[in-house]
Parts: sequence; C-alpha cells; structure tokens
Amino acid sequence: MHSLPSPPISDTGSRWKPAIATVSLGAAQLHPIVSKLDAAALNGQQGLELFHDDLAQLAQTLRLQGAEDSSHTDRDYEIDAAHVLRDLCADRDLQVLALQPFRQYEGLRDRAQHAERIDELKHWAQLCMILGDSVFILIPSSFLDPSEITDDRDQLAADLAEAADVAFPVQIAYEALAWGTYINTWEDCWDVIQRANRPNLGICLDTFNIAARIWADPLDPTGRRPARADQDLQESMTRLVQEIDPDRVLMVQLADGERVDPQTPFLYTPGLATLLAWSRNARLFPCEEDRGGYLPIREVTEACIAGLGYTGWVSMEVFSRTLGEDSPTVPGEHASRAARSWAKVLKILDEQKEPRHVSGME
Repeated sequence: MHSLPSPPISDTGSRWKPAIATVSLGAAQLHPIVSKLDAAALNGQQGLELFHDDLAQLAQTLRLQGAEDSSHTDRDYEIDAAHVLRDLCADRDLQVLALQPFRQYEGLRDRAQHAERIDELKHWAQLCMILGDSVFILIPSSFLDPSEITDDRDQLAADLAEAADVAFPVQIAYEALAWGTYINTWEDCWDVIQRANRPNLGICLDTFNIAARIWADPLDPTGRRPARADQDLQESMTRLVQEIDPDRVLMVQLADGERVDPQTPFLYTPGLATLLAWSRNARLFPCEEDRGGYLPIREVTEACIAGLGYTGWVSMEVFSRTLGEDSPTVPGEHASRAARSWAKVLKILDEQKEPRHVSGME
C-alpha cells in the first residue's frame, strides 16, 4: 500500500478557505467557464470544485476553434483544456481543489464495465495533476438500480481501494449521496473508507446530503420527517464529531434546501428519486431563509467544521433550476449570493470554539 508524506501546515491567516463548485455558477452549455472564473474571483472565492462538464465544454470549444486533428482524441482535448484552465485560474488567483463527479463507480456487478471506469479514472488522475498540485477526485456514492451494483461492503471497499491505488498520488474523496442506493449516510461512507484503508482516500462531508437523508422529506407538507428527526440528527452529529478523523476530511460542502410545495412537478421527475429531483432543482446557499431555506444546516455545519476542528476547504455546492437560465448575469448573481452566504457562515463559526485540529490532508 502506498504512503503519503505529511504535508507541511502553512499559516494562511485563515482557518477555512472558501470555494465554490463551477456547477453552482451556471450550466456548462450556457455559461462559459471564463465567466464563471471571473465571477468567482470577483466575489472572494479562493478555490473551485471543477465539474467535469465544464472541462468537457471547454475541450469542445478548443476543438471547434482549432484545426481539425484526426489524431487528437476527446481525452487529448480534455488534457489541452486542463492546461488552459490551470493558466486561467492562476491569472485570477484561483486554485482548483477537486475534479468531480466521478459517478456510478463502486460496486458494479459488470466487471468489464468496472474496468472501463478504471481506465477513465486514470485519465481523470492525469487531468488532476495538470490542473494543480493537490487536486483530488470526488466519487459520489452510486445510485444505480440494485440489479447493477452490489451491497457487499467489502466489495465496495475493494473498489475504492483500487481507485485510490490507481489514482495515487492523487487523492480520492468519497461522498454519501442522500439518494445513494446503498451508501446514503456519512456513517455508511465512513465505514467503507475505513474498510478500504488507503492513505489517499478520504471523506467529503456535504451539509445538504446529510440533512436531506436524516431530517428532510420534501413530499411532506412540513418539509421534514416526524419529530424524531431532530433527535436522529443530533445523535448522528454527535457520532460524527466522535468518530470521524479530521485528517481524512478532504472538503466540507455547504448547501441548504428550499422548502417547496409537495405537489411541485419537478419532485416527480420520471426516473429520478425524490431527493435527487429536489437536489437538482432546489438547493440554496446557506443562510438563504428568505429564499425558502429551512434545513438544519447550522447544526450540521457546526458539527462538520467546528465540532471536528476542521480547517481547510469549505465549498458552496448548489444545484438549482435558476442555474439553467440563459442569461449572462447568472454566474455573477450566484457568485454574489455565495459570498453573502459565506460571510454569514463565518459569523456562525466564529461563535464556536477555536478549532483543536488542522487537517493534515490539505
């Protein structure tokens, strides 16, 4: 098994570094990546979660702008795009911290399909090493039909261990999606990570996914599960603080959810689980109660950051129907909302104790 040296801890003058997902600044096919980078930089962001859609869109733009080269593959153009993006970010004093999402990977029953995903993962690792010196790959938990994936935890762990070995020295962050087929809580996610036991494999904690799974129910008129949900959340957050090693947290993602009418059509999108349909259409930046935000994000944020004593990247990851609006103002508007949200989050965190630990995986 590989080993990673302990990186030096630098004094950045701040406990947390604000970042935003490029998907939270507009749809890739409607809003050019340069507009997103400009909006992020102008609104105080230091880092970016780069969604592969944005990289692929830039690669397509480079293909169309250049002379057709029959020997140049899609992957070659993505490599070109990664070099361009690194320079664009450097010009704006932005750092790419993650490339995501590497979807539907772990537990595939079809091992030929698994081999294809491993081949793609090698390409992603190459992209990460071009994009920056410490860019990690985020693997969200699978939400395929049970006929396509196994619930065998040992197999899930073996697949993640293989991913970590293949990508090394690039790090892998595993995240539990609230609608994951088998892995849908941070507890499930952490169990698989511990079983895999790789030094370059860590966890991503997402406030929306945690609260959505334990506490929320967008189909209920109240927007939440019964009263027991409060206790369930409190007990889960207590376990999180006690059990998770902050050295294994690669990133904390922040997002709230919009309380919507249970009859809202997008909640019933064919082929999508309710929580997934809600997530894609109705996330909000934290502290946007004026827009309908209502999840217990404060409690989850306090546990994931102040409770763990985590310092490092804190990223806004919001999906919303507003991101698909065909207007050039979308990146700037969402970046501005993110900046206002971050300022409010900092006030919440400042009320907590000084962190007792600095993440060793920055």
